Amino acid sequence: MTRSGLACRARDLSVAYRVEPVLRGIDLEVPEGVVMGIVGPNGAGKSTLIKAMLGLVRPLSGGAEFFGEPLDRVRRRVGYMPQSTSVDWDFPTTVLDVVTMGTYGGLGWIRRPGGRERERARLALEQTGIADLAKRQIGELSGGQRQRVFLARALAQDPDLYFMDEPFQGIDAKSQQAIVSVLHRLRGESKTVVIVHHDLATVREYCDYVTLLNRRIVASGPVEETYTRENIRAAYEVSAGDDDFLEFAS
Repeated sequence: MTRSGLACRARDLSVAYRVEPVLRGIDLEVPEGVVMGIVGPNGAGKSTLIKAMLGLVRPLSGGAEFFGEPLDRVRRRVGYMPQSTSVDWDFPTTVLDVVTMGTYGGLGWIRRPGGRERERARLALEQTGIADLAKRQIGELSGGQRQRVFLARALAQDPDLYFMDEPFQGIDAKSQQAIVSVLHRLRGESKTVVIVHHDLATVREYCDYVTLLNRRIVASGPVEETYTRENIRAAYEVSAGDDDFLEFAS
C-alpha cells in the first residue's frame, strides 16, 4: 500500500484537439487493487483520458501521478495496452518477439533480452491462451488474437497498474473470455486495472469501480453506488423516456 492508497490520480486534466475541447477539468482517483471501467458515449474522451494521464497526449492543464509519484519515477510499475488498430500489423516480427518487448523496460539501455525475459514472455502467452502462436507472424493474427498479444505484452512487463484501451473491441467470444479470466486473476493478485469499456451490460461483471465520462466526469466510484440509471442517463444524455437499454442498471 502506498501513502495515498491510490494507484493513480488525475487533477484538473483538460485536453483539446486544435480548438475543440475534449476533456475539461478531470479529477479522478483510482484506488489500488480494483478494476476501474471508464465508460461513456462515443467522443466522450475515454481513450484521450488515459493517453493524457500517460503522457501520450499533451494536456492543456493539469496532470497525473501514479502511486504518489510522477510517471517517470514509477514507469516500470505502469503498463499500457493500446487499441490494436493503432499498430502496423504488417511489420515482420513474431508473436513471441512482440510479447518479449514487454520486458524491455527493466533491461536498461545495454542489456538485451535473454532466457529469463523469454520465459516471462512465454508465461504471458500461456496466461492469455495463445502459447501455440509464439512463432506466428503478427500479420497473420485475427482481431481477438491481436488483442491477446497486446495483453500478453503488458503481462510480461509485470506492472502493478494496467491501462487497457478497449480490450474487448472487435474480438471473438474465446478471446473475450481469455481476457476476462486475466482481469479476474489480476484483481485477485491486488493489481490495479483501468479499462476503457463500451459494453454497458458487462460493467458489473468486469469492474469494481466505474467512471462515467462525457468530456467531464459525471460520476466515479464503486459500481454498486455509482452505476445507476440517473448517472448513466446523464453521461449518455438520454431522457427518462428513452432508456430501455438501462435494465441492467440499479
